Amino acid sequence: MELVSSNSSPCSHAVGLRLNSVEKRSNLIHFKLSGHRKHRLVCAKVNPKRGSLQIPNLDRLCLRIHNRRVSLDSIRAAGSFRNVDSRVIGGNYNSYVADGEEVVRDVSEKEELIPKILIPGLPDESDGDQSAPVRSCFWEWKPKFNVHYERAGSENVGSPPVLFLPGFGVGSFHYEKQLKDLGRDYRVWALDFLGQGMSLPVEDPAPKSMEIMNLEREDTVWGFGDETAPWASQLVYSIDLWQDQVCDFIQQVIGEPVYIVGNSLGGFVALYFAACNPQLVSGVTLLNATPFWGFLPNPVKAPALAKLFPWAGKFPLPTGVKRLTELVWQRISDPRSIAEILKQVYADHSTDVDKVFTRILETTQHPAAAASFASIMFAPQGQLSFKESLLRCRMNNVPICLMYGKEDPWVKPMWGLQVKLRVPEATYYEISPAGHCPHDEVPEAVNYLLRGWIQNLESGGSVPLPLFDDYETTQQDLARDLEFVREGLPKSVRVRFYGSKFSLWNRIRSFIKTLVQEFGINSQRPRL
Repeated sequence: MELVSSNSSPCSHAVGLRLNSVEKRSNLIHFKLSGHRKHRLVCAKVNPKRGSLQIPNLDRLCLRIHNRRVSLDSIRAAGSFRNVDSRVIGGNYNSYVADGEEVVRDVSEKEELIPKILIPGLPDESDGDQSAPVRSCFWEWKPKFNVHYERAGSENVGSPPVLFLPGFGVGSFHYEKQLKDLGRDYRVWALDFLGQGMSLPVEDPAPKSMEIMNLEREDTVWGFGDETAPWASQLVYSIDLWQDQVCDFIQQVIGEPVYIVGNSLGGFVALYFAACNPQLVSGVTLLNATPFWGFLPNPVKAPALAKLFPWAGKFPLPTGVKRLTELVWQRISDPRSIAEILKQVYADHSTDVDKVFTRILETTQHPAAAASFASIMFAPQGQLSFKESLLRCRMNNVPICLMYGKEDPWVKPMWGLQVKLRVPEATYYEISPAGHCPHDEVPEAVNYLLRGWIQNLESGGSVPLPLFDDYETTQQDLARDLEFVREGLPKSVRVRFYGSKFSLWNRIRSFIKTLVQEFGINSQRPRL
């Protein structure tokens, strides 16, 4: 037989359920579940074509006892473990099938310190689980400004639109795992910022003179000339340019308010955009968002101070900047440097980053890449800081969700916790092990949490947030182990949710308590 779990609407009295018996009649299988208050009978219809059970509204795998989840090990021991298309179950966003006659009997009765939740893996086409097709497109934003983006799920008419913004040095390709998975349920876009990914210029913004070109014989690098092309006279790859780009993209291409998701630099842009255009945003999700960007003062915000800096990212590059760029670019565009950076930002080194490495390397080989990098590095700050953007979003009641990889060596979780302190109502998830790019490292967890958060908002709160059973309070902290299958092997991550009563002191106290438990510090010492 096959056992199916699915998540959708709340499952009343889900705590303390035990599978007492299984009775098969014709093409129906009846599961008798018992709890502390009453027995429940769940009917599962056998699908002869798929050879699986369909259990309507069996929420969050209601086979657990006092917050004990069905162990992935027990299911794996009983037989194979695979995904089921959630649409077959009837709109649920979390569905699994486990094969084997012994599954029910082998459910572990062992108490777990941290409850476990089985979540979907990524679409497995080898098992008949189709992923959403992804299209590569170009949008002519302005003359000579061709913006690349990818999209999926255009057939999901009426579903919420979701826009993904990439981090520095990458592009829409970094969200392939989101587009292929979430594109089955939503309309999804991923955008390349101008000056990055495949949104680099198609012409030289500062071409060299013919005399210099003849002397050098080759013109392999753009932007190092002495005069600016007319179309690039005001071009600076800045946070304000990207905010304008996102604004026009949503209005002209998507055509309605979106859920916007950003990683690293993309997180800053997402928050900044939401602060400036709350009417175009349904909610913001920050994935290890960088809390600052730009070194030079903004000319609108601090005009007198900005005049002290003779160059702020415009073309052409000054002579000194050209030399510095050549030295720095030679170093950071080296394949060994790229590989080392990826090694730093991914906590799980078994993660396949070959595609990401290849796409980053391809971008560095574009003739406009070096000058674009210089413009980005010397561009002024935005008119709003990260903190100001955050406070403005809160004033405008923009929903905020935080997902931070705990092992990020650059944007450590403390930055996310500071956001949580300023916006206590924000949903905060800390994922471990995960580094700077949790969406690519543990996409199963990020996709599961993002789906659930969007469903919670779209339902007006009638669907609980991910990790929660029924309508448990979201004021207190909790932790869950999310288990899934990747390429036939079981994996898991721990996710901690910080409630609205989160405080830095409670965080420190919890950390000290952990040290006491792990290192056996004398328990008779005064309690904190």
